[in-house]
Amino acid sequence: MTVPGIALDDVRFDYDDMHMLFDAVIPSRAFLGVIGPSGAGKSSLLNLIAGFEAPLSGRILIGDSDCTAAPPQDRPVTMLFQENNLFFHLDVLTNVALGISPALKLTEKDHAALSAALGRVGLTGLERRLPRELSGGERQRVAIARALVRQRPVLLLDEPFAALGPALRHDMLQLVRDLRDERGLTVVFVTHNPGDAERAATHTAFVEGGRIIALRPTAEFFAERDLPGLAAYLGD
Repeated sequence: MTVPGIALDDVRFDYDDMHMLFDAVIPSRAFLGVIGPSGAGKSSLLNLIAGFEAPLSGRILIGDSDCTAAPPQDRPVTMLFQENNLFFHLDVLTNVALGISPALKLTEKDHAALSAALGRVGLTGLERRLPRELSGGERQRVAIARALVRQRPVLLLDEPFAALGPALRHDMLQLVRDLRDERGLTVVFVTHNPGDAERAATHTAFVEGGRIIALRPTAEFFAERDLPGLAAYLGD
């Protein structure tokens, strides 16, 4: 599977009274943590990449493809949200199977892929449970399994682990990091906790006022002391 990078070429977008401009390149196979204050435009950035929002101008390139006008279903992208990842009246297996076929028309190969995905995220034996019978971490593992069976090379995460405790959040981030390493995914995750990016991300971006102020390898990023607004955000 060819793993694309993501290029935001002078992408302009307005949300309420904020005028955003995103211009950056996310390397192929990066695990990019996106940090910044509330209302800075982090979720809008993900929504533009996923196709849930349309830019006023500029281009969004995923690999060699111009996806600026492509609908979400035609982009090589899967997105996980903090909430509403699952259908609560459907069991675990069915929730994951929707990632393969919304009509649930599954082949023998599909069933094998489902079993493999559930096993990879540690949910073997829980296939017939409903989401209400699962812990918060288990529900997010179901959402990750569904992302796996979709076989999309770009994974976007909009604070899907924010409601989890620190230890479980770290476990979920490590699981995503491991899956990225195994499958060569390009991952972009938004977090309000800079420590999550410092711990798990290969690259980190700081977003403020609808701009990507910096996007650098994580070690270099957190060693920087001269980025506008970053020290105040981190409390240094």
